[in-house]
Amino acid sequence: MVSGLIADIPAEVPDNSADKLRPTNKVRFNMFRMQKPLPAYFNEAEDSELINSIKKSKEILGNSLYILGHHYQRDEIIQFADARGDSLALSRLAAQQTEAKYIVFCGVHFMAEAADILTSESQTVILPDLNAGCSMADMANIDEVTFCWDTLGNFIDMDNVVPITYMNSAANLKAFVGKNNGSVCTSSNAKAIVTWALNKSQSTKILFFPDQHLGRNTAFDLGFGKKDMVVWDPHEELGGNDKEAIEDATFILWKGHCSIHQRFDIKHVEQFRKDYPKGLVVVHPECSHEVVEIADLVGSTDFIIKTVKNGNPGDVFGVGTEIHLVNRLASENSDKTVISLDPLICPCATMFRIDLKHLAWILDSLVKGEVKNRVTVEPTTAEFAKRALDRMLEIV
Repeated sequence: MVSGLIADIPAEVPDNSADKLRPTNKVRFNMFRMQKPLPAYFNEAEDSELINSIKKSKEILGNSLYILGHHYQRDEIIQFADARGDSLALSRLAAQQTEAKYIVFCGVHFMAEAADILTSESQTVILPDLNAGCSMADMANIDEVTFCWDTLGNFIDMDNVVPITYMNSAANLKAFVGKNNGSVCTSSNAKAIVTWALNKSQSTKILFFPDQHLGRNTAFDLGFGKKDMVVWDPHEELGGNDKEAIEDATFILWKGHCSIHQRFDIKHVEQFRKDYPKGLVVVHPECSHEVVEIADLVGSTDFIIKTVKNGNPGDVFGVGTEIHLVNRLASENSDKTVISLDPLICPCATMFRIDLKHLAWILDSLVKGEVKNRVTVEPTTAEFAKRALDRMLEIV
């Protein structure tokens, strides 16, 4: 049985450090995932052979197999998904799926972890490539978040602090949130989750991690201003703030980001509007606030898909999200013009790790009665993480 989280690099703190407990000297992306080399056949086979192998395996496995595909996956993988969606939709599907014995998650590690938490003990969740991680999720780890929480507790009443973690986070952070009466959120329901937290008390503060942009954009959308927010940098004393600023803030935003969505810039929007004066700019809330502020529409992956689908023939959309989804929207909505705002077209490198050879290998192994790349979450962690995930699913 293989866990998606293989090893944790310990902090290296000099003996003369005045702050030995501070976890800021950790390697930024501190989770290693070890994907063993594939058998030679799968590396050497032509795509047509791999496709035939996948089709044959799916036919043999029948209803015992259920393949989930995230919207950011490449088309050659999406074609084999029994269901596709964003992280919220796939979380719901995982929770509802009762028949299949094997859940093959074509996404990244935190999604597979969530699926393992939400499915039954008799079901097996598999990630085709263990190296399919998420750089944003790795920007906050349990040691850093715990240190932040304990530091805040030195001068803030923590009964009034509600932790909210984005779905893009490790299971142990979801468990941390569950233990501390917080919730998970996705880009689809962040506003609803933050509103729920704010309604707890007039003194509520929110610790939002790991994506500062989603937290900031949600706060602005709810009518808060820049003065109501501070950014917590885990590598700085007090997160790079003074106590007064933290005490005055409603939102403490973790210094994390999506490497893809942070690429979109004001100049991209300006160029699109110059090229397509009547076009609509639609961006994901993981983009910077400066971009979100000048976009025509802002919303989750699912929102972007529905916006394009429901548009009128001849409409032009400049989309700020992952390129595989943008290209798929363009091909599935040929009566409209759909282009990426970023001319350099950078895909999500970790999502891109799920490919035909890994999927074919995983399914071929299942046909042979061998389970490879099973993702499991330790029971106590799963228990508390499920509290936070269930709360999210109840609020929406």
